[in-house]
Amino acid sequence: MAEERKTKHTTKEEQAKKETRADNQEGKPKKYVRRLIPVWAKVLIVVVLSLFALMLGLIIGFSVLGDGDALDVLRLETWQHIWDFIDGK
Repeated sequence: MAEERKTKHTTKEEQAKKETRADNQEGKPKKYVRRLIPVWAKVLIVVVLSLFALMLGLIIGFSVLGDGDALDVLRLETWQHIWDFIDGK
């Protein structure tokens, strides 16, 4: 008899859960989460900050470690010279 009570109790709980789920689906519209910053903007921010960090690292590395002019690293001739070393010219 105790087993019958558990079964009836479980059945009532399941039925109540089903009813609440049905009520939520029928009566209320879905709530959409509006993001403060859209995903595409986050990706763009990460790319821009990464490029900024790369440029800053190149400038610091070229001027401090390499004893060169800080803005020479941004010139095309500097990179052509580096590629000439790599290619063996």
